[in-house]
Amino acid sequence: MEAHGLTRSEAPARADGQSRAIGVLRRLFDVAFAVTLILLFSPILIGVALAIRIDSRGPALFRQRRVGYLEREFTLFKFRSMRIDADPQSHQEYVTALIKGEGATRNGANGDGESLYKVAVDNRITGVGRWIRRWSLDELPQLFNVVRGDMTLVGPRPAIPYEVAEYPSWYRERFAVRPGLTGYWQVSGRSERTYEEMVRLDIEYAKRRSLGLDLSILLKTPWVVLSRKGAA
Repeated sequence: MEAHGLTRSEAPARADGQSRAIGVLRRLFDVAFAVTLILLFSPILIGVALAIRIDSRGPALFRQRRVGYLEREFTLFKFRSMRIDADPQSHQEYVTALIKGEGATRNGANGDGESLYKVAVDNRITGVGRWIRRWSLDELPQLFNVVRGDMTLVGPRPAIPYEVAEYPSWYRERFAVRPGLTGYWQVSGRSERTYEEMVRLDIEYAKRRSLGLDLSILLKTPWVVLSRKGAA
């Protein structure tokens, strides 16, 4: 029996070929777009790095282990926004409570509109760090993660290992695709979402993923950043 001129054995092979071609196209676009942005934003990257070094002791770049595609760990790059002696324990406790649905409102700790992942009152953050977080400039070094292939331009937020340790089994569906620099959750009112809603949006994206959806999210991202919609 044939389907649209193809035998049963030929149809899956053609679908696999199309999937691979889309994957290659997506990767080429990721690298080209990320390299272009790195070159375009190079004065900002240099300026932020210098401001961080002048403002507080320690390196400008912050490295952190994250969980990505198929639950493989990688090193994520960000601009450092906290003191080098900052203790991650308070954030770990806060995020654990979010995952369990304990002690945090839809708008963040204490209901004051803080971003989903940021503790409402956090004295670990430096002066420059507070400013670069406000405008999402701390995320720019993740462009290098995109070039390396750890991340893609659009996808779920890369999770911290101690978050994943608390995950119920169905949350792990979000690891079916590579984590992204921006994503469905980020353009859907991030601080207005609970942790579970964020995971559901990530899983919905993974199931609906297409070049058209990626383009739509990329086009919305500058407005979200500049308007600070849903940000701390």
